[in-house]
Amino acid sequence: MDRPAALPLPVDALPEALRRFASADAPGPARMMAAKGVVPVKGGDLVTLLCQLSADPDEKVATAARGTLEGLPPAVLLPACASPLPESVLDHLAEVFGSRDDVLDAIVQNAATSSGTIAMVARFCSESMSELIAVNQQRLLAAPAIVEALYKNKRTRMSTADRLIELCARNGVELDGIPAFQAHVEAIQGQLIPEPTDEPLPSDLAFAEVLADTDDEDPIDVDPVEGTETLKEKFKPLSFRIREMTSSEKIRLALVGDAAARLLLVRDVNKQVAYAAISSPSMGESEAAAIAHSREVSEDIIRFIGNRKEWTKSYEVKRALVFNPKCPIGTSLRFLAHLRPNDLKALSRSRGVPNPVKTAAKQRLDKKATS
Repeated sequence: MDRPAALPLPVDALPEALRRFASADAPGPARMMAAKGVVPVKGGDLVTLLCQLSADPDEKVATAARGTLEGLPPAVLLPACASPLPESVLDHLAEVFGSRDDVLDAIVQNAATSSGTIAMVARFCSESMSELIAVNQQRLLAAPAIVEALYKNKRTRMSTADRLIELCARNGVELDGIPAFQAHVEAIQGQLIPEPTDEPLPSDLAFAEVLADTDDEDPIDVDPVEGTETLKEKFKPLSFRIREMTSSEKIRLALVGDAAARLLLVRDVNKQVAYAAISSPSMGESEAAAIAHSREVSEDIIRFIGNRKEWTKSYEVKRALVFNPKCPIGTSLRFLAHLRPNDLKALSRSRGVPNPVKTAAKQRLDKKATS
């Protein structure tokens, strides 16, 4: 969802009283005085003027305006953020004061704030702010991008994410920005969805703990020859907590968690959970290569990797796929032409891969030897 146009606004879009200070044709000293807040302008007009001058082409004026804006007392700033200022001004304020919930509270509840700005805030805001945004169902249904942003925000409670998914499903709203949306819908069918609460539920706290414990390290050691897997000792508590999760929690964790979580979830017996992990936008080439070595993941996951062109540009991914007994024969044969002679030789002698792949590898070796 697009945010409002960036500042500065066209001069004719500003209140008449501000144009003599904000116009690019205005004298430099006048613009500097306005940037320092020493002109006869108050309230929302002053905030609008300072936002406009924060984007002034004269960097000295812009720096002074930003400093004055950030130093405004709450008695001036908060009423302005709740008033019908231009969308671009409110968007700028949300960006400048993104770490201040008192300011964001006023902006989020302001009917003049654009949905694009709300979505921007929803993606990275605090838990309390995400709860405030999540209760405005009318706005959420009109702008599904806000729901998607809340869902992807690690600070959004898991119970709130479930509630948002149920709201959209009940109203026929598809969330294209959440790859596993339909899987999440199916996972919560028949469940009692909790109403909003002042404090997070125990399950929300448990989900947050798992997020806090994940990192970008591969939690599993894979023997590339035997295909056996060993869970690293430090990840055993994380693995246990993930096993205790509901399907909807695992599906969301696949999107908002880090590499360690995805590399565990892709091995889940629930196909929808595994697919949510492998299709996560955060899944990268190095993770895909590690998974391609695994004989514990399903054939569907291996096939998915083999069909992702951006991953199979990697020699390591192609090699791992071809040596994996679960790789569909057609996929393996497609990548044989890319293998180096030493890998073709090892493949032709491998006891794990299907005979047609071994035979094709030997034939390609023989052809190279006679050419």
